[in-house]
Amino acid sequence: MAGFRLTAAALCALTLALAAPAEAPPFDYYMLSLSWAPDFCALPGGNKDPKECSPGRRLGFVVHGLWQQMEQGRAKDDCGSSPVAESLVAVMLRYIPTESLIQHEWKTHGSCSGLSSQEYFDLVRKARDGVKIPAALASISTEESQDGAQIESQFAAANPTYPKDAFRATCYRDGTLQEVRICFDKDLKARACTNSAGGCRTGAMRILPPR
Repeated sequence: MAGFRLTAAALCALTLALAAPAEAPPFDYYMLSLSWAPDFCALPGGNKDPKECSPGRRLGFVVHGLWQQMEQGRAKDDCGSSPVAESLVAVMLRYIPTESLIQHEWKTHGSCSGLSSQEYFDLVRKARDGVKIPAALASISTEESQDGAQIESQFAAANPTYPKDAFRATCYRDGTLQEVRICFDKDLKARACTNSAGGCRTGAMRILPPR
């Protein structure tokens, strides 16, 4: 019986260890990535989820993820995790359009944050809720062409309490808008992005309207 009690205690400790958030690998700041759904859905190939890309969804900027960054380069990712609970997935679908992306972002980035899945996605929602989408970009109805500096300036104007260099616009290889990235310190105070946040070197980017 004593042996059984020891085994049960060991199993209990193992279960608690697996459920607890892992210690976070080093990172310097967070980067919120807002993907431009129309251009993503127009890319050739790939398995586009109808929840994001079906006609009539009319999605514009959607949360891609909240990533850990180093001042130079990406932080460690994919630290191992259990799947996100269905109840939390249901909440996050208001921010991230597909279940598969929610699970991917937790496994790849959230698992390395040192937070539980609930704490991590609370942080994702807080970061996104604090960012205002520029009116001109939120109301695009026809194809447009803008360079990265124009897009970043619009975000800076719409979020005047953020540093102007807290925003980075990136593009796909074909020159279409990929996403806008917003940089935060570990307390979610907006800060300047570094070169590791990326950018776009193609000049003007094609921006397709939501459909």
